[in-house]
Amino acid sequence: MEITVLVDNNTLIDRYFFAEPGLSLLIQDEETTVLFDTGYSDIFLKNAAKMGKDLSSLDYLVLSHSHLDHTWGLEPLLKYYTELEIEKRPLKRPTLVAHPDIFISVRDDLFREFGCLFSETKLAKHFPIQLNSRPLALSSRLTFLGAIPRKNDFEGTLTFGRKEGAQEDDPVSEDSALVYRSAKGLVIITGCSHAGICNIIEYAKEVCGDDRVVDIIGGFHLQNPPKRQLQGTLSYLKAQQPQTAHACHCTDLFSKIALSRVIPLKEVGVGLSIKYAV
Repeated sequence: MEITVLVDNNTLIDRYFFAEPGLSLLIQDEETTVLFDTGYSDIFLKNAAKMGKDLSSLDYLVLSHSHLDHTWGLEPLLKYYTELEIEKRPLKRPTLVAHPDIFISVRDDLFREFGCLFSETKLAKHFPIQLNSRPLALSSRLTFLGAIPRKNDFEGTLTFGRKEGAQEDDPVSEDSALVYRSAKGLVIITGCSHAGICNIIEYAKEVCGDDRVVDIIGGFHLQNPPKRQLQGTLSYLKAQQPQTAHACHCTDLFSKIALSRVIPLKEVGVGLSIKYAV
């Protein structure tokens, strides 16, 4: 399997790509190609083109959760696909995979809307849609985790705005992730980890029946975290001892420094490609 970073908050030195506060990863697992999140704008398309990556023949489009920095790239993706059809160029429309709550509108005092801009009805005109709260196999080794059980009391409790029709603030119930089963252990792929990075790791281990963690890549949701959350995360990861970790996006510098003291932390930026043995 190969993971290529199309969008992150940072770029790598001497690689001339665009960055934005968002996330988009291209995952290629043998014959299966997955776009994991779309970032905030069209730069995932621009970066993919500069890298020579083809987004016209995806098998799956997976959305980790609804927030604007992960789903608002959907609009330029739809335009891109429409223009391919106009020019009669080859196009394979991917199956959109997400948690069932992905399309519920969400807002707060600052943002009139910061969830997905499109309804399920609208997107169903462009993609086959498969909404799942339970794990879903995308290939023989790659799995969408669905709803993440939130068992740790130090994480997964923060709220963000309020979903339409809800009486309480939003815990981002739709937050999900991917897991890849390699012969050496698990590669866990996250968007923002609103459900809690440790909760995600635990559920991935449960789903796959494997306690070994090769890598964790994506947002850890450690952006100015409460002290209790950071300390709980550090203690958990120190005990877990993944072979490596690629914390990015919503993981601030202070948290990365703290993480680097307990696990082998690697740099992440747009243009990074990582290959994992089967």
